[in-house]
Amino acid sequence: MAMASAPTVIAHRGAREAAQENTLPAFRLAREFGAEWVELDARRTADGVVVVHHDAQLADGRVLAELTVDELPEFIPSLAEALEECHGMGVNIEIKNLPSDPDYDADHLVSEAVAGLVQAYLGPERTIVSSFNIDTLDRLYAVDPTIPLAYLFAIGDPAMAIARACAHEMTAIHPYDPLVTASLVERAQDEGLAVNVWTVNDPERMKVLAGFGVDGICTDVPDVARDVLDTLEA
Repeated sequence: MAMASAPTVIAHRGAREAAQENTLPAFRLAREFGAEWVELDARRTADGVVVVHHDAQLADGRVLAELTVDELPEFIPSLAEALEECHGMGVNIEIKNLPSDPDYDADHLVSEAVAGLVQAYLGPERTIVSSFNIDTLDRLYAVDPTIPLAYLFAIGDPAMAIARACAHEMTAIHPYDPLVTASLVERAQDEGLAVNVWTVNDPERMKVLAGFGVDGICTDVPDVARDVLDTLEA
């Protein structure tokens, strides 16, 4: 997923500093700003449609999983619409499905739906699916082992995260930026895992991570990241 000469720019929920996050305008701006990939969040509605929204609930407290897609605000796209909008870019689909979530899907039907949409709209070569929930990723792997997977983590021992990613047939780890060191990157890449770091908005930190050799930088400001990384390559 990464360029050999510099980290890939991954627009976090689209260009969310310039447009409402996880919306079609944010994804269009990401492309205009030079992002090679977009990261977005996937959840299911009551009628089984996968939509793009970070939180399990709307601002008024209603739970997405208790609403049909027609009851959602117009700014929330379906995953199919989002994937169409991201033409020319890769897409990191983060499946939101933790047991503590009010829309938790114990049967991981969301994984099955995402797998089908990936094959219909993108193909595995332009996709990576990530989640904090390994069971969710395991289900997707069982449905379609051709789709690349990434283990998301924000706390804990990075070495354990690397071991879990390897044990579950993943291709990448997506660590929270404060956990990332040069040794973490080296260890993961020695195990054959790509390292895509989130969420990095500081230009100086972007330079440090590029020096570590990370594969991707997930950022709210893809235009800034593009400028920083292009300057390093010049």
